[in-house]
Amino acid sequence: MPDQAKRPRRPWSVARQLLVLLLVMVAVLVGAGVALAYLEASRATEDSAREESTSVAIAVAQSPDVAEAFRSENPSARLQPLAEKVRANTGVDFITIMAPDGTRYSHPNPKQIGGKFLGNRGPALRGQVFTETYTGTLGPSIRAVVPVYDRAEIVGLVSVGITLEAITAELNERLWPLALTAAAVLAVGVIGAWLLSSRLRKQTHGFGPAELARMFSYYEAILHAVREGLILVDADGRVGLCNDGARTLLGLSTTPPEGTPVAELGLPETLADALTSSEPRSDEIHVTDDRVLVVSTSPVYSGNRAMGNVVTLRDHTELEELTGELNTVRGFAESLRSQAHEAANRLHTVVSLVELGRIEEAVKFATAELEIAQQLTDRVVGAVAEPVLAALLLGKLAEANERGVDLVLEEDAAVDDALIGEQAITPRDVVTVLGNLIDNAVEAAVQGGRPRPQVRVDLRGEGGELFMRVSDNGAGVPDTDMVFRRGWSTKSTPGHGLGLALVGQVVRRYRGSVDVRNADGGGAVFTVRLPVGVRA
Repeated sequence: MPDQAKRPRRPWSVARQLLVLLLVMVAVLVGAGVALAYLEASRATEDSAREESTSVAIAVAQSPDVAEAFRSENPSARLQPLAEKVRANTGVDFITIMAPDGTRYSHPNPKQIGGKFLGNRGPALRGQVFTETYTGTLGPSIRAVVPVYDRAEIVGLVSVGITLEAITAELNERLWPLALTAAAVLAVGVIGAWLLSSRLRKQTHGFGPAELARMFSYYEAILHAVREGLILVDADGRVGLCNDGARTLLGLSTTPPEGTPVAELGLPETLADALTSSEPRSDEIHVTDDRVLVVSTSPVYSGNRAMGNVVTLRDHTELEELTGELNTVRGFAESLRSQAHEAANRLHTVVSLVELGRIEEAVKFATAELEIAQQLTDRVVGAVAEPVLAALLLGKLAEANERGVDLVLEEDAAVDDALIGEQAITPRDVVTVLGNLIDNAVEAAVQGGRPRPQVRVDLRGEGGELFMRVSDNGAGVPDTDMVFRRGWSTKSTPGHGLGLALVGQVVRRYRGSVDVRNADGGGAVFTVRLPVGVRA
């Protein structure tokens, strides 16, 4: 069977590379530590041997018995027993007492007595105490040579030494604890490296550096490519990640928000609360200064520990604008439907009068209805030159009339073409403000229970501003400070509370002002001023 192409060998994971690196580091550090400790112990042992040899040699040289023995006819007979006794008591390897010419009077091996001392004697003959490492009859040793004085005259020398074999044996005894300590440190290092590697393997899922870098590049590309906003908020309420879509939707494109508390981003309070909420949120509508956002949050947990929130943002602005336009068109359609219905009733009436032969009454009835409708149309068109706004008012007049509400346009209402346009105040924004205010006013007037529900509209240019005032004779507003917050509504049914929030958005966009108050005779009065040409 032919050999198949071998699969490429998977590179080592980050955890395995870290484990090998830590093991090598631990081994190198422990080895270096053992080597330094060995060198230090060796030096300390040799220094100790020199000090011990020197102190014993000085003590023997200064002994009166030694000087007296040099004056006897047979110094060796007295010095050999003395030297062996001192050697046995101090633990040194040899004590050699000699004449100035190097003739030995004592030696651990009695056969060496009478022979010549192997080593340097010059400094001692000059009165100096010195140490050296030399190979003598007992092998390599560290020895000290000290002069013996008798009446200020050097009469002999004392050499005391410790063999390197004995020093090595002592050093080996010291190395056992060092070796055990090094083994314990190595074991702890290996175990620690393995535990760290295991934890890292779980966190990186066994991926290697190249794979992690490639995944990171993919995720970065995906995050910055999607139009929807994505924000990661940690448990402390700080932004951990914010993609390009979120920066655009929140108006943060010039300020990298990573690491900034959500409360310091300048967002509306309700939106900031939603981003940091510990409870999940699903498709909530929030209004900023220039956008309508759909916000969803999902808390993230590691075990039982809260890690923060994953927040997704979707732009709902265009949909809301289209919905508003659709509602306006629907209002126009309803107005046309009601007018068609009324026109059919009037036509039947006129036909019936004609059939009854009441020609004059039929003509009078038909022309009277036409005059009223024409007067109303002329009044609106004369006051408002902008066709979209005029159509809105006509539609709202018909809708209000169908609901039994008198919608009155003030006598001095007038809007110049220069106030409304793409370069001034866009018709769409005016429709948003005026349409929502009239809808709310009609609803309030209907719910107010008055015998004659009424809504009054004032619309005119005033000092470079578009002035709009809508009042009703309903029950008034219970909380004037909360009316422009998203979700606030006097209606009990869900799905309301966005219209006035959109009004507030338009006002903020134009840096205008809005005033809400309850009239003395009952009802609410909304006054909006939008400066021309200062749209944010």
